[in-house]
Amino acid sequence: MAAIGLLALGVLCAVYMVREMLRHPPSMTVMRFVWPLCALFGGPLLIWFYRTYAAPGGEKGPFAATVAKGTLHCGAGCALADLFCENLAHYVPGVLTFFGLGTIWSTEIFAQWTLDYVVALLTGIVFQYFAIVPMRDLSPGEGIKAAAKADVLSLTSWQVGMYGFMGLAHFVLFPAWFGQSIDAGSPVFWAAMQVAMLAGFATAYLPNWWLIRSGLKEEM
Repeated sequence: MAAIGLLALGVLCAVYMVREMLRHPPSMTVMRFVWPLCALFGGPLLIWFYRTYAAPGGEKGPFAATVAKGTLHCGAGCALADLFCENLAHYVPGVLTFFGLGTIWSTEIFAQWTLDYVVALLTGIVFQYFAIVPMRDLSPGEGIKAAAKADVLSLTSWQVGMYGFMGLAHFVLFPAWFGQSIDAGSPVFWAAMQVAMLAGFATAYLPNWWLIRSGLKEEM
């Protein structure tokens, strides 16, 4: 029941953010998707952050808040990719053979993470492309290169925290608490994923600080 409650809270917060995006569309189009997607795991904390540092009339905030926005931009791509990939792997498990199951990996979770990483990286580059190109007036080719430079480190550092927590959950917490592994067919898995996404934010924050300071990633 606790897992269902956490998921319901995330969905309600995402619905609220969709409403806010319709009422007050951000000037950067891609952020209209970033805020609702991040609300799925950020919940009320995400709404507080948005209202304080991003909503019309809110404060611009310190550089630390700017970095947090840039980190959330990465997290939105991860969230979208994970929603797609984990459900795909659960309902169409044969797809994991294309990501090393039975050849490179003998354990299913590592093939799932490979699928997650590939799709998340591609999604993140797309998100970065539509953030960077309008700001810098780049050609499509230049835009893809710039987006890749901005996203590879950010996305990888996010996945380190996310995979770290989900590995702990899969190999230690789930067997200890439930006596078995838990997959994407259970609300418990997705509640754990909410926590894992917060862990991903934590590990991606400092790399995003450097990326923005160095000019490789735009301020959001």
